[in-house]
Amino acid sequence: MEAADPNQGNKVATEQSATKEAKGSGVSILVISGRSGSGKTSVLNILEDLGYYSIDNLPLSLIPNAVDKLVGESGIRRIALGVDIRTPRADLSNFASIYKTLRQTYGKQTIKVIYVTAQDTILVARFNATRRVHPLMAQEIESSTYPTYNLPAAIKKEEELLEPIASYADIKIDTSKLNIHQLKDRLRDHIGVDNKIVINLLSFGFKYGSPIDADFVFDVRILPNPHWNPELRTATGLDAKVGEFFADYPEVAEMTNDIAKFLDRWLPDFLHNNRHTVTVAIGCTGGKHRSVFITDKLQSYLAKSLPKGLKVVAKHREKSRW
Repeated sequence: MEAADPNQGNKVATEQSATKEAKGSGVSILVISGRSGSGKTSVLNILEDLGYYSIDNLPLSLIPNAVDKLVGESGIRRIALGVDIRTPRADLSNFASIYKTLRQTYGKQTIKVIYVTAQDTILVARFNATRRVHPLMAQEIESSTYPTYNLPAAIKKEEELLEPIASYADIKIDTSKLNIHQLKDRLRDHIGVDNKIVINLLSFGFKYGSPIDADFVFDVRILPNPHWNPELRTATGLDAKVGEFFADYPEVAEMTNDIAKFLDRWLPDFLHNNRHTVTVAIGCTGGKHRSVFITDKLQSYLAKSLPKGLKVVAKHREKSRW
């Protein structure tokens, strides 16, 4: 009989720890819960904008398998799961077990519980303003039982039923006096996610219509047009020979620099304005030479000068017409 390896237990524990660390590497799993009307859905929407894969009203008992599938098979690393009073009551009483399973599988630092709430008077006012039925009252209506809850009673009862989740909350947010922008800032601070905005630089041709989704529109039709040069008519603003043509006209560089300085000054302010995209449209007649050239130059300049939270992307709307 072979002698037992006294280090075998340590080896197994080390292997299990390494497996858990590998599974939880780069993964962030947020369980979002809270009282109805306190802003749980708004939190999920904000997290989705911040790059989280959000699922609302998933029964608690299904969460471990859902997370395994999302992380293991789909490679999704940021997950936000909304759980509220609509989940089966048996699931609520088993939250501690489900929470423990997730922590054992993915690591303690990977799992966070965010609980949102508000003052009772605020919740009553919100329900009255929206004329929505509290979920506990709706469940009684659907089951045809005699209603035992008025709105204040339903709000109180919900708080009791959600206590198994609230007691594990890493983050509690009272939304009584928060607007949507303040709520987003509070979430970003808690989970350590910086705000990011995509700056879409869009060249276009006025002859095909102005873009309706543009935040800024710059008209560069005042500049010399390569279209009237037969040798450049088939070229685009991305071609070197068009750039050589524009080099003979200092006003092209001057207008490009003026637009760049304006955008460099004001675009960073959108980081604090609850925005996710900003579209800057540059238009000439056909969207082939002048607007394309300037859009390309602006992308190169702004990609270097703007803060890291602003990602600059150049698009040419009329490219299919070239």
